[in-house]
Amino acid sequence: MLNVHALGARRNIETSKKPWAEEAYCKTEKTMSLKVVTVMFLLATVVASEATSFTYNGFQSSRLYLDGSAEFTPNGMLKLTNHTKQQQGHAFFPNPIVFKNTSNGTASTFSTSFVFAIRSEFPILSGHGIVFVIAPTKGLANSLPSQYLGLFDDTNNGNNSNRVLGVELDTILNTEFGDINDNHVGIDVNELKSVKSAAAGYYTNGGFNNLSLISGYPMQLWVEYDGPKKQIDVTLAPINIGKPESPLLTLSKDLSPILDGSMYVGFSSSTGSILSSHYVLGWSFKVNGQAQQLAISELPELPRLGSKDTSKVLIVGLPVIALSLVFMVALAVVHVMKRKKFTELLEDWEQDYGPHRFKYKDLSLATKGFREKELLGSGGFGRVYKGVMPISKIEVAVKKVSHESRQGMREFVAEIVSIGRLRHRNLVPLLGYCRRKGELLLVYDYMPNGSLDKYLYNKPRVTLNWSQRFRITQGVASGLLYLHEEWEQVVVHRDIKASNVLLDAELNGRLGDFGLSRLYDHGSDPHTTHVVGTLGYLAPEHTRTGKATTSSDVFAFGAFMLEVVCGRRPIEQVGGSGTEVLVDWVYNCWKRGEILEARDPNLGSNYRPDEVELVLKLALLCSHSDPYSRPSMRQVVQYLEKDVPLPDLSLLSLSSTGLTFGLHEDFHDCPMSYPSSMDRPISHTSSIAESLLSGGR
Repeated sequence: MLNVHALGARRNIETSKKPWAEEAYCKTEKTMSLKVVTVMFLLATVVASEATSFTYNGFQSSRLYLDGSAEFTPNGMLKLTNHTKQQQGHAFFPNPIVFKNTSNGTASTFSTSFVFAIRSEFPILSGHGIVFVIAPTKGLANSLPSQYLGLFDDTNNGNNSNRVLGVELDTILNTEFGDINDNHVGIDVNELKSVKSAAAGYYTNGGFNNLSLISGYPMQLWVEYDGPKKQIDVTLAPINIGKPESPLLTLSKDLSPILDGSMYVGFSSSTGSILSSHYVLGWSFKVNGQAQQLAISELPELPRLGSKDTSKVLIVGLPVIALSLVFMVALAVVHVMKRKKFTELLEDWEQDYGPHRFKYKDLSLATKGFREKELLGSGGFGRVYKGVMPISKIEVAVKKVSHESRQGMREFVAEIVSIGRLRHRNLVPLLGYCRRKGELLLVYDYMPNGSLDKYLYNKPRVTLNWSQRFRITQGVASGLLYLHEEWEQVVVHRDIKASNVLLDAELNGRLGDFGLSRLYDHGSDPHTTHVVGTLGYLAPEHTRTGKATTSSDVFAFGAFMLEVVCGRRPIEQVGGSGTEVLVDWVYNCWKRGEILEARDPNLGSNYRPDEVELVLKLALLCSHSDPYSRPSMRQVVQYLEKDVPLPDLSLLSLSSTGLTFGLHEDFHDCPMSYPSSMDRPISHTSSIAESLLSGGR
């Protein structure tokens, strides 16, 4: 042991001015320095040696670093969460472990194995999972519970500076992290979006066997990294069958750029709104070798399924009568919650609407509780689910949109019911509605082939030929003519675009989504309203006056025709930050005498040039910035049916300024911000360009 009092020698020697004293001091200091370096080296070697391998068959007398809700149970289990909502718990081996070969800086081989169990208050629900973690620190300070699993938060998730490797046992489906399901194992690198994941289970000679991570039964996980091969293997199995020969996950990845020279190993876990307990019963780890096998028979026993921890039972000591009372109260609460789940908003004035009003309970049953698997689409406009009505077995599409209790709801619902009486072969029937709390649910007839935009953009799997596209264009035009002129009232759709045109079983185009539509009597003027719709389809006068008219629908139909023929969105990003307006591009093609060059390349050579030219020119005419220069929908139908020849555009003095979408001066004229049916509201001028590039819903 180095004598710390020798450090006082320097002060004593410095008080003497003799040369021999200085020489003696130098020799003493050199000797002391050598001893200090030697001792520090030996201490570091001891620490590294201790951290290279360890095994815990239970955690009695262990000295793991714990924080959050993590604790040791009296019988020696590591309990990461303690049946509390929105909590996180961490447990780390207290000493850093050397993970890199000092000679070449590559990550060393390592392996670990641990036995875990997840217990939930509900047999089919859980409060998130467990992660085996390798991290630069043993305290994950910037972390959140719930879907963040106690690893990261919304500010650091995905940062390469995290230098964190995790193997997650995830029991919740989080779409924002790309989870494959609510019962999977994943390998995470610096973020919660797994590099690779697989459904929980294990392989045997008989094939793949599924495992439920929230079953409450103990399971064992092996994580092994082969340094020379740069390969990670993850294997899962029940504790009673041993380690399967085939891993559940295999990932080829060099961990050298991810891991620091020394790191900490441990576990992280979290709960959300469901009460859960996460246990680790035993843990083994080794660098540069195979981790020692756990002695399964020596591991602490979990509480019996359906019971609380033994210690809690002893402390509480509830009698049988109290348990019976609690059970009866719980039944009553469940009954009340079930009734509350299906509670609707129903006012006296809605009684007259009869069959147009759907029961929320029926819609919930039809969509299987609005299950994610039934989701057809989502965005700022709401979420649309496929459903089968429980009695009639009719297939429907149920759109959930949020609404605030506001003046005008009665008139709005009245218009929805009126629109429900529309009947045309090229319109998607709106069957009815339901109101519940802050939600408005619109029920439509289900269209099996989905929306038209799926067949136009982003390298579609199925390419529509020209004959199909032309028939769809004619059909939507016919439906709009019915809305504008042939029904008992004028219906202004206000949101015409490819994503709102649905295809039935025969690929006929049907205009749908009447959630933004407005009605007014023939011969009267439309009222001024908020500007709603999708940028790129909004007529310039609509953005200035707030009045949606049949002429503004014609403008949107012009943009729609360009989508169909060109296979492009009305406004697209070009290069790093620029935008290209489709109508301007088509106009320039026409000015050069090469308007057919604007057609979708996916059409190939199998198209009718006269029809393509007709639709493109008609789209330019409908896109005129002057509403009085646009044709009516009756004229549009006549042009498409070739009953009337299209006027010569060169005689109409068209110019590029006459075809503007109102992206510049028109938006500066808007006196206030207006909600949009796009994925986000437009709040100020700087956000307009950002919204333009989203392409609508």
